[in-house]
Amino acid sequence: MTRSVSRPESIFVATVSGLALAMTGMASFAQSEPRLPQAAYLPQDLALDAAKAALDQCRADGYRTAVAVVDRSGTLLALLRDPEAGPHTVGSSQGKAFASASMGRSTADIARTISENPTVAGLRDMDSRMVILGGGLPIVIDGQRIGGIGVGGAPGGHLDEVCAEAGLKKIGAG
Repeated sequence: MTRSVSRPESIFVATVSGLALAMTGMASFAQSEPRLPQAAYLPQDLALDAAKAALDQCRADGYRTAVAVVDRSGTLLALLRDPEAGPHTVGSSQGKAFASASMGRSTADIARTISENPTVAGLRDMDSRMVILGGGLPIVIDGQRIGGIGVGGAPGGHLDEVCAEAGLKKIGAG
């Protein structure tokens, strides 16, 4: 006994079958779509913790400084300045943080590279926001560069760098 399918029933079956095929294709397409990259970022509370630890270290060492922390793109997240620090310290700390975040190296290392290899002296002029003096360090956590910290105002970039290192240590960065 063969069952005869009426026209409305056959249209329904064809429609359901077509939808099922379309949904299978859509699911397959959705799985093959490229996914957006996931990137680590520097939370503001860690930026503030790093800045405070660096400023505290400089104060303990007898230096009146400013400390800036920027994200990976160089955007300012935290800025702390000792009330007795010179007015230039704000710009220098931010420029050092920007340079180290941008270049992924300490600003002392960048300055040394320039002095040893004058053909790369143009790095100093690459971006007006960069300050290439000791005291800026990249912020790296779990192998990912997520920002930079810069200190300005101690009597020497190597002393600024000691304070910046204290900020990194506070947040478990290297």
